[in-house]
Amino acid sequence: MHLTLGQSEDVHDSWHKFLLQKANLLPPVEWEIGELCVLIRERTPAGGYEMKKWASIPLSGGNFSRVQLPLSFYDQSKADVASDVDVEEPRSEKVQTRPCFHFSTTEDSWVPSDTSAYTPGDIPETLVVSSYNVLAEFHYPPSQDRYPLLVRNILSDRATSDVLVLQEVTDDFLSYLLDEDNIRETFPFASHGPPDQEDIEPLPSHNNIVVLSSFAFDWESVPSKREHKISMVVKFKDLGIWDDADFTPLVLAAVHLTCGLKDGSVMAKKSEMGGLLRYLATTYPEHPTILAGDFNISTSSFTLEAALEKKAISIQTASYLAGFEKAFLDAGFVDSWTVSHLEAGNASDDETENVFEGEQGATFDPTVNTLAESIVGSGFNMRPQRYDRILVRGEGLLKVSRFNKFGFITEETGSTTKSQSTHFASDHWGIRCILKIGNQTSQQLSNDIASQVVPVHLEAATGALADVRSLKESLQHLGCLPEVEEVRMRESALELLGKVILENSSANDVSSRYNAPFIITPVGSYGLGVWTSSSDIDCLCIGPVSANTFFALASHRLRKAADKGIKLLRRVKAHSGTMLELEVLGVKMDLQYCGATRVAEQWPDVMKLPSSDPIWTLPSQTLGKLKAIRDLDYVRRSIPDLVKFRIAHRFIKTWASSRGIYSSKWGYLGGFPITILLIRVCKFLARDAPSHSVADILTTFFSHYAVFDWQHKMAFDPFFHRQRLQYTRTPREPLAILGFHTPMLTTTKAASLPSVRTIAEELQRANRLLSQDGMTWSKFLAGTASVEPGMRLTTGATDFLKSYKSYVQITVQYWGVSLNKGSSFVGWLESRCVMVLVDINRRLPNIHARIWPARFVDESTSTETGDYQGSYLIGLDKLDDSMTKDDLKIAVGTLQTILGRFEEQIRGDEKYFDAKSSWMSASIVKQAELGDLTLDDRDWGEYNPGDDDSEEEEEEEDEEQDGPMEESGSGREGSSTKKTKRGKKQQNQARVVPKPAGAGKFRTAADVLNRLRWDSSLDSGDFIVGYEDRFIGAQEKALDTWKSEQTDEEFIPQHRILYFKRKSDGIIVWERKTRKDDIFGSGI
Repeated sequence: MHLTLGQSEDVHDSWHKFLLQKANLLPPVEWEIGELCVLIRERTPAGGYEMKKWASIPLSGGNFSRVQLPLSFYDQSKADVASDVDVEEPRSEKVQTRPCFHFSTTEDSWVPSDTSAYTPGDIPETLVVSSYNVLAEFHYPPSQDRYPLLVRNILSDRATSDVLVLQEVTDDFLSYLLDEDNIRETFPFASHGPPDQEDIEPLPSHNNIVVLSSFAFDWESVPSKREHKISMVVKFKDLGIWDDADFTPLVLAAVHLTCGLKDGSVMAKKSEMGGLLRYLATTYPEHPTILAGDFNISTSSFTLEAALEKKAISIQTASYLAGFEKAFLDAGFVDSWTVSHLEAGNASDDETENVFEGEQGATFDPTVNTLAESIVGSGFNMRPQRYDRILVRGEGLLKVSRFNKFGFITEETGSTTKSQSTHFASDHWGIRCILKIGNQTSQQLSNDIASQVVPVHLEAATGALADVRSLKESLQHLGCLPEVEEVRMRESALELLGKVILENSSANDVSSRYNAPFIITPVGSYGLGVWTSSSDIDCLCIGPVSANTFFALASHRLRKAADKGIKLLRRVKAHSGTMLELEVLGVKMDLQYCGATRVAEQWPDVMKLPSSDPIWTLPSQTLGKLKAIRDLDYVRRSIPDLVKFRIAHRFIKTWASSRGIYSSKWGYLGGFPITILLIRVCKFLARDAPSHSVADILTTFFSHYAVFDWQHKMAFDPFFHRQRLQYTRTPREPLAILGFHTPMLTTTKAASLPSVRTIAEELQRANRLLSQDGMTWSKFLAGTASVEPGMRLTTGATDFLKSYKSYVQITVQYWGVSLNKGSSFVGWLESRCVMVLVDINRRLPNIHARIWPARFVDESTSTETGDYQGSYLIGLDKLDDSMTKDDLKIAVGTLQTILGRFEEQIRGDEKYFDAKSSWMSASIVKQAELGDLTLDDRDWGEYNPGDDDSEEEEEEEDEEQDGPMEESGSGREGSSTKKTKRGKKQQNQARVVPKPAGAGKFRTAADVLNRLRWDSSLDSGDFIVGYEDRFIGAQEKALDTWKSEQTDEEFIPQHRILYFKRKSDGIIVWERKTRKDDIFGSGI
């Protein structure tokens, strides 16, 4: 017998002492010896060494016997055969099956389990699996200082599990761990017993994999080529699939791959993982399988690029690292972190502002964890890595439900602030996955959803387009990536706004009075991190008071803080509620408010509650205000790689802006529609082609949407809308890009058939460009730059001015002294231009009309003069080449009729149009008649805070509230102020009859609507609702068909109701303009 316990070179080294400790932990072993062999070591022809028998000493006689030629000591029939194949397949004779240990309370010790007689019981509904690298001690004697902290983290609520896979377990730690009563109660079964127990042998290596479980199991040790590197394959006795009388057990494979980012270590990883995957495929091909542990696969793009630059790894090695994802996918495994991220959006709470690609969900983070920092030292390894993973091959039994990290419990030492230090339990965070057990067919997409999903297929970037660095440089060159100073300035502006509004004593008094905080959170492009230098910061404040109280307080505090760099530009009232336009430290900001007490009380955890939770049982207008942050929160938490997404989003926005299709109010794409279109691509690629770059995302985006059937298909996120889509598309809706939360799913309300046709054409053009040989990202984005230095006209706008023979030119002129009034007029006219597109498409279906979403001005016009003249241009193109000259003449006549009617509607609106200071006209012009035009960059100046823009009646402000109302004193003051301001504004609006002194409160349209519907003495079928259509003007609709629910496709806001008319005699019974009310007798 040749028995080697270990080898060491230095008796004073820690490794030697650890080996000696293992020898001392060995239980007594007895056997009879017949002969002693004397061995010598000889070099083999292959260059290695082999132990050979040189002599023997029989113990019975003691005669020394030497052989003529040294004989091979080992059985050559079982010797390893060298192989050139990279992937090792474990041999069956080397795989050993062993029972687990369980803690016996009667014997008060760990004993081997007799699992052969174990009968499977009822299968639970969920299975919770955790993995944790506990960091071995490498100095002797091993310190136990971290052990209590490790136990606390393992037993914490975030780590509680049914199965726990541990890596880097030593004899000393396992003895300590299995001696803990709480560990024994939580995990009564273990793959190894405590080495300090007399009848249990020590662990096979210094760093070991150990599995603890609340379910009984057998396990196999699967070796690899590398010495002391084994994987464990666990077969559970309670968990699996029943098929009649046959039971297919659940399998768990626990791994700890070779660490390091070198060519050799990556090859070792590839060999170890390849061998294990092949073993699972051949031995357990149809078993539901979990693959968990420390994979040691570097994921940070910064680390990988730096390693390539410094030639620490070869290009081939980098491709091996990227190939791991495909190997897992081909083997049928899904990453639980990715699945949870894509669907539930609950995979990680990481701070993602300063991370590189591949660093989200990191489980090894030397930028935060001092233990990890001390191990990697410095250099390109000082970046977060997602080393630890839990992969699942469900086989219809398992479905990933949730995922989280743990191990964040730390200890502080030191008596003073300077001497204090934070101690971590391990250099890794632990990970936990909650799996649903049972028939998972119900968890798949419903048939209704599946039939509407348009799958996304990878269109990999090739040639120069595959260079991600050139992609980023192109964006940087165009100023699309914010500079560090810009980032800091916006952070400072947001922080200052919060301090002024939230930290004021009076505001705090209000907050404490209602026992709920005020929350200010960014939304929109800044909240998502895709903002550019021209972007405003949109902010939403959530609190316990009414909107009137909040804006009264906020306006007062903001004006007092003028010396700190805050300007209150104006107060706007739109259909979504009141908004303050601000300038903070030179940064434009929009502030809205939502009264939602319970939401503020449970912030931020409330954002992770499902839509079915009672806390979201709120009025539609309140939900409408919260929709922006709810959608944004889900998007942030569910994007697979936020860094890639932000680069891709900025690229698409830059492209869309340059091509004139970025503007929601014109019916084109906006920031959030682009987000939805892009997130679909990112999620499908993360699931089906995990090893993809941001360049692959962009090429796939354009190829996918270039052939998208916008007329018949809807673009939505099927990872969110899995069972039922609470939306019905109407036949008149040309574009359906759907968001996430109610009450309003559609994000493209202003879209028209002409605008959708334009979007489709531009996507097809972009895809053709990307398909050209030699195309680069800088060439593709060349259209975003100015034609010549100093010009304000991009090549995209230049193309538009040269692409059509004829245009509709809508000219706007303003010579008044009030910039506020001029801006209001121009902005209002801009919002009505879409009516022309709608009318052209309706009456001239063979003509395509494309509007450029910006104003043009003559190049010679000075921006310094007070008089202003600009124009909106609509390019006209024939869709049918067979049109004759007579057809064209008729079309021109029809078009002139459309433009004439449009002029009448604009000039007839006394609220915005004043012939004394403004003018507009619409005409057909040829391309040659346009002259030298450039894009308008005129600054219309600041608004006077005393002037309020209002598009709603007072009723709208009160209907939105969810929080408690202000006290009677402040309520009267707010109401009085509001009436005074409105009264002042209404003096300038000839169409609205002012309220006479002494007249009663005019009853709202909502009051009249409800009475006509529910008063039994009135016949609702005899009444008609008159309302203002945004594009067509005044329209009528039967009251019984009027929809009041905002989620309904035919919903019309109540502030657009003009009158109620009795059908039988044609008499108007309620009219907003004249304040007539024959239903309640209010008003005049």
